[in-house]
Amino acid sequence: MVHFCHLPGRPRHHATAYRKHKGQAAYGLIRQTSPRLFFQYFTDGTTNKLVGCYLEDSPEDVVLVRVYGNKTELIVDRDNELKSFQVLHANGCAPHLYCTFQNGICYEFIHGEALGTEDVRDPTILRLIAKEMARIHAIHAHNGCIPKPDLWIKMRKYFSLVATEFTDQASNTRIQQEVPSKAVLEQEMAWMKEHLSSLGSPVVLCHNDLLCKNIIHNSKEGHVRFIDYEYSSYNYQAFDIGNHFNEFAGMTEPDYLLYPDREMQMDWLRVYLQAYKKFTKKTEEVSQIELETLYVQVNKFALASHFFWGFWALIQAKYSTIDFDFLGYAVLRFNTYFETKPAVMALQIPE
Repeated sequence: MVHFCHLPGRPRHHATAYRKHKGQAAYGLIRQTSPRLFFQYFTDGTTNKLVGCYLEDSPEDVVLVRVYGNKTELIVDRDNELKSFQVLHANGCAPHLYCTFQNGICYEFIHGEALGTEDVRDPTILRLIAKEMARIHAIHAHNGCIPKPDLWIKMRKYFSLVATEFTDQASNTRIQQEVPSKAVLEQEMAWMKEHLSSLGSPVVLCHNDLLCKNIIHNSKEGHVRFIDYEYSSYNYQAFDIGNHFNEFAGMTEPDYLLYPDREMQMDWLRVYLQAYKKFTKKTEEVSQIELETLYVQVNKFALASHFFWGFWALIQAKYSTIDFDFLGYAVLRFNTYFETKPAVMALQIPE
């Protein structure tokens, strides 16, 4: 889960740059390594390290270098990430990928502002996001084969990697007291697979990690672009949307009261369906039944999103060297799952 940081303007030589974006502070140490070359170190990532490189006389021409976090190969398929990157770029949905190296990649900087939790609720930006997701979901890159969702495979893999013991005794106590037992987690995971797989959600090319900081808004050109394709794959359409709705809560201090209400979701989903039908060469007319069906699918798959990132956070708590309370984040995701499940399961797809 990389958090994109917008690169500020020309910095001072040998200075520490300070940026305050949407109420959150971030610091970057800028070092001059030659008369013309500068590095900007970003500090918002929860998976990797991100560095911007540019020449003194071309501060807007930035190359990004991402260095993979410790043990992230356990949770990210790097070959699949590169394939997704290339497919999305070929369809105008991703920047240039310049090169890869053993523990990272180098790619083009996308100009614009990384969004915050209030931005994704803005009516204008909300519609741009819905249309951009529809554009990605309409991409056909499976060479005629019927694509299969990888949600259950990935979730099962993550579950197998979840640590039950930590070297730190305080973490051991927390995981024993605050995280559901592995037996309970496995039972819920099996139930989700059986129930959600039967909802009829189409399998499409998904981003799978559309948190606020992974959406870049270019106000001058009037569009948004998505970044960070580590988790991109073929998956359920409703999972990608439901996961995005969960990310309305934010990442640093998540507040799931910010999850969009029915009215906001309906506006979002109507724009999405109109765009998706247009991109897939179908009529742009959206029936009420189609809208209601997608609404139910999305909110049920949002449950799977909580489990997916709950497992992810438990793995990160064991291996990551980044300063973030991954264990607390996992507890919050699992708690939110169990709190919202009864109301969500009461929803019925219209006949």
